[in-house]
Amino acid sequence: MEDFYAAGPPPQLDVVATVPDAPQIHEHAEAMTILVTLPPASPGAPPHRHSGPAYGYVVKGEIVFELEGEPARVVKAGEAFWEPGGDVIHYQDGNHLTDAESAFVVTMFCVPGQPMLVPVSAEELEQRKDRRAPRP
Repeated sequence: MEDFYAAGPPPQLDVVATVPDAPQIHEHAEAMTILVTLPPASPGAPPHRHSGPAYGYVVKGEIVFELEGEPARVVKAGEAFWEPGGDVIHYQDGNHLTDAESAFVVTMFCVPGQPMLVPVSAEELEQRKDRRAPRP
């Protein structure tokens, strides 16, 4: 190993975020990593859910991130986000910026044979409106 580092210093490792008590990933889960690029003012995906947990990192710009039961928040470049998947509705993942692109990388652990993103119907949104955090 001494020769390996002879060419330069070792990498610097910084913990960006951690998820305590993360749910167990399905035994045969499919891990999928995608890069999402949002044009200026893009609302992102419509309200949806994922079959398993997802962990993401904003690489450029700022996104508005909202999960069921939590207030919407802005996640900026260099920050991470987490969602447990399953029955939790993911309301927003849009671009917070009106004059620039935003982009994030997300890794999802999908249940085998199920789609990675399932839109939520207007009827279900209405039925579960009491679970959404108050909005300004």
